[in-house]
Amino acid sequence: MSKSSKKIKIKLIKSRFGRIKKHKASLSGLGLRRINQVIELDATPENLGMVHQVRYLLEVEEI
Repeated sequence: MSKSSKKIKIKLIKSRFGRIKKHKASLSGLGLRRINQVIELDATPENLGMVHQVRYLLEVEEI
């Protein structure tokens, strides 16, 4: 299984308000808008980089 075919499940657990501009941009790039919103994404290097940047706001699970 290649890395690009893996999926990750991401849940926003903390608010995006009051965060620095780059972190807000990463959240919107991932498609997260509301607390407790869950999305599934491909585990691409671009997505993983954004997840790593705002990992203190998220819960991440591999599927």
